Amino acid sequence: MGTLIEKAWTEVLKPLLRRPPRLQVAALCHRLKDGRREVLVITSRGTGRWIIPKGWPIPGQDGPGTALQEAWEEAGVRKGRVSPAPLGSYGYVKLGETGLEEPCRADVYAIAVREMARDYPERAERRRKWVTPARAAEMVDEPELREILRNF
Repeated sequence: MGTLIEKAWTEVLKPLLRRPPRLQVAALCHRLKDGRREVLVITSRGTGRWIIPKGWPIPGQDGPGTALQEAWEEAGVRKGRVSPAPLGSYGYVKLGETGLEEPCRADVYAIAVREMARDYPERAERRRKWVTPARAAEMVDEPELREILRNF
């Protein structure tokens, strides 16, 4: 009987409960400093691990607009040129407000940073750091984001 229950769970119930990944928009902020490319990483508010700015799509904004808004709120990017199409995307699991894990996918837009602000909405909640793309790839947890950073 155990195998019938296991089969029902694996083949019927579990697939019904699995939701498609929720979409987020991420910003891969970059600059040239002394002829060397650097990318901006920030800490997450919850765990303090290194990430890139990202958030839920903003109503009335397209992907590039949302990426620039998230870069402002989370990292203080005041001005930048955003790529019109994503560089790629990466998957991760987000702990939802209910405590359940939610699969997410983030489309990554490159932003050539032109101006940074000292004060920005989430300044007190995050740290930010400019590093090489290779160093950023070592700092983040998500394998697909590591690959995007290594190839940048």
